Amino acid sequence: MAKVFVIDLMKCSGCYVCQMVCKACSVACPYGVIYFNEQLGISQKCTGCAHLLDSGKRPRCVEACPTDAILFGEEDELREEIPGAQVLLPEEGLHPRVYYRNVPGQFIAGTVYDPISEEVVIGARCRAVSGGKHIETFTDVYGDFWFRDIAIGKWDVYIEAKGYTQKAFNGLRTDECLNLGDIPLKKA
Repeated sequence: MAKVFVIDLMKCSGCYVCQMVCKACSVACPYGVIYFNEQLGISQKCTGCAHLLDSGKRPRCVEACPTDAILFGEEDELREEIPGAQVLLPEEGLHPRVYYRNVPGQFIAGTVYDPISEEVVIGARCRAVSGGKHIETFTDVYGDFWFRDIAIGKWDVYIEAKGYTQKAFNGLRTDECLNLGDIPLKKA
């Protein structure tokens, strides 16, 4: 049976003690889903529509989703949907039962331009290198490039275009998504 975490609002006195324990519930929750409702004076989170589950119904988000992107049921019933899916923050060791498919990975992006002409550089060759992995793309009509769904680690990015000197960014960390912003290229 699916497990649901519930905060009993009838028992919550608004004392904030739960928020002081483990540096506040909202901070302690690795998923960031607990928050303190100032207006009601209580801690809250999604209940998974526990009241509907108790009567054999599905959660409202599942019913309301127009694209059927949200599925709910016993793990055995959804076994075919799970391969390729991932849980959030597996390193926390909490063994959650919420699975996500098609989660985008990290990215490195930027916009390449010529500071003299104040125009974007279209078609600049952009390479990202990490260990033995090499990825290549070209700037689009807006001067933008994206390296999508890249692994977390250290990356070197090289940007070159005909008539310009190469621009290099070494040791970029992709622990988080990284936008390099506007990148000026100097004329050669």
